[in-house]
Amino acid sequence: MPNALTLTRFEIRSSDGGPPIRGDVRVRAGHRPTAAVVICHGFKGFRAANFFPNLARAVAAHGFAAVTFDFTRNGVGPDGVDFSALHLFAEQTHSRNVNEIRQVLDAVCSGVLVPRKPRRIGLFGHSRGGGEAILAAAENSRVDALVTWAAIADVASRWSDEHLATWRSGGTVHVENTRTKQMMPVGPEYWRDYEDNRERLDIGAAAARVSAPWMIVHGDADATVPVDEGQALFDAAGEAAELLVIEGGDHTFGSSHPYPGATPELRTAADATLDWFGTHLA
Repeated sequence: MPNALTLTRFEIRSSDGGPPIRGDVRVRAGHRPTAAVVICHGFKGFRAANFFPNLARAVAAHGFAAVTFDFTRNGVGPDGVDFSALHLFAEQTHSRNVNEIRQVLDAVCSGVLVPRKPRRIGLFGHSRGGGEAILAAAENSRVDALVTWAAIADVASRWSDEHLATWRSGGTVHVENTRTKQMMPVGPEYWRDYEDNRERLDIGAAAARVSAPWMIVHGDADATVPVDEGQALFDAAGEAAELLVIEGGDHTFGSSHPYPGATPELRTAADATLDWFGTHLA
């Protein structure tokens, strides 16, 4: 079967002594790719959610090693499918996530995770994971191509004065997961990390430092991260960036979890993404 794929699970020891980074590598059976794409999920996301497995399969079918992983504080337990570790979700920070992207990039670049040491590396991120992928790409010259979907353009504007007051008093903010109806805790460490690392976590400033060819994909019907944020990232980025605005596209381009199949908007985003990586990782 020429399109058969293999899936290999991996764990990387966390640099902070916490739970391991767990992930999957997909490649075409019998193929030793010369390039890899690392795929980052967003807030209240995980590697097995929504369109991520299907996107990874498409990336692998195009001849790349597709690497998906869970951030260690995404709240998903060892089964990888349920938010059964909300005590970990409460510990999440942007700095930790950017550091974990770097750890995965290190493991991929060394050839530890993939069939051969890749010559070129792509990075993909959605929503908050898109913003963190921008931060990671700005810090890592090893990233040869970047694609973000519905990426956030900043951190601070996402939270109210009430949220900030709660964190500054040592309290925990709870955010509803509209799919599971769980109240997801975000602890005070989250905001302390941002205040201590404002310069590093300035996504707009990082966008100006991204040197890799970058495709910014955003739906014009995104109510979660408005398309104006995609435009702001494009305005901040250099000449190597392109902006694709998808008409009628919402935050997940019509997709949901469990995955119902691709919508026209999702196909447009995925096709453009595969073309971008095909062009810049060849």
